[in-house]
Amino acid sequence: MIPLSVPAIHGNEWDYVKECLDTNWVSSAGTFVGRFEMEFAHYVSAPHAISAVNGTAALHLALLAAGVAVGDEVLVSDLTFIAPINVIRYMGAHPVLVDAESQFWQMDTERVAEFLEKDCRQEKGGLVNVKTGRRVSLILPVHILGHPVDMEPLLSLAQRFGLAVIEDATESLGARYQGKAVGTLSDAGCFSFNGNKLMTTGGGGMVVTANADWATRAKHLSTQAKTDAIEFNHDAVGYNYRLMNILAALGCAQLEQLDKFIAAKKRIAGTYEQAFTDVPGITPMTEAPWAESVFWMYTIQVDEAEYGMDSRALLRHLDSQEIQARPLWQPMHLSMPYADAQVLGGDLAEWLHRNCLCLPCSVGLSEDDQRRVIDAVQGVNFSPAPGI
Repeated sequence: MIPLSVPAIHGNEWDYVKECLDTNWVSSAGTFVGRFEMEFAHYVSAPHAISAVNGTAALHLALLAAGVAVGDEVLVSDLTFIAPINVIRYMGAHPVLVDAESQFWQMDTERVAEFLEKDCRQEKGGLVNVKTGRRVSLILPVHILGHPVDMEPLLSLAQRFGLAVIEDATESLGARYQGKAVGTLSDAGCFSFNGNKLMTTGGGGMVVTANADWATRAKHLSTQAKTDAIEFNHDAVGYNYRLMNILAALGCAQLEQLDKFIAAKKRIAGTYEQAFTDVPGITPMTEAPWAESVFWMYTIQVDEAEYGMDSRALLRHLDSQEIQARPLWQPMHLSMPYADAQVLGGDLAEWLHRNCLCLPCSVGLSEDDQRRVIDAVQGVNFSPAPGI
């Protein structure tokens, strides 16, 4: 079986983890936690980095630091993994789901502008959604599949309407928008180190920010809001969100290899693009001129009329060839817990969900295995040109 996306453990992981085991520093204290935060902050050029047990916890800490209140509304991508939407509900807030745009499948900034300009009004307490009467406090764009959201329009709107912006960059570590690392473009950014991400700590996440107060609050809340380690005094409801030293050790080793991982993802994407450009009914994912994608999860569009089968039939065909693939996520407005959420559009997200398929793209994917994937896709109804 050719897996969809698995980690590469080829660097100093064994040595760093062994150091944790040899010294007994395996839990939430130890030198690797601080080292990982410092090195990660340096990598993305952020003043502050706060580690967490996973990307969802990182998002929760960021929203807590931002002061999102019970009853607030948060504009968030509709086409995404469910974690950021769940975090909004953890806060007692309400998601406003924003459709994707057609070119790069990211949050549709034009829909955000239309909503803020036409469906909201300024009141004493801030910007209010006319339909619900609730305060709009935050925009949470999700940089999906390794490609940035078009952030300049969003940041301009946020400044104009007095909104905070937190980036969910959990899928796009290393991606750049106008030359700047995603996650550092706004008030705060969040990352995930799950096993299928560009780099992994097994689990794990990170909040980055230039706001020293936010960083202090996020770190404080991540350690049960403890004010005195000896007397066990606490000044707020806190969370057990700190990353373990043994996982931070993995993170340090993986971060040392991240540039190589990104280069591998780009090479894999380039090979797929060349192979599929002339396949009728297959549209490779694209990259904006203002973006540098890391192609975290390589995804194609499948046009049933031109290709001869739909995306789910292709999924089954690949499975029969022992090749793992997967569809994009069900749009959040179709997910049972959020069926009553306000959605801005949604048709494009549904179309992408029906017609897109993610292909194997592990950083360690061999040329032979990628050739197998390409042959399986091309073999449905396509004879490749010589040399491809």
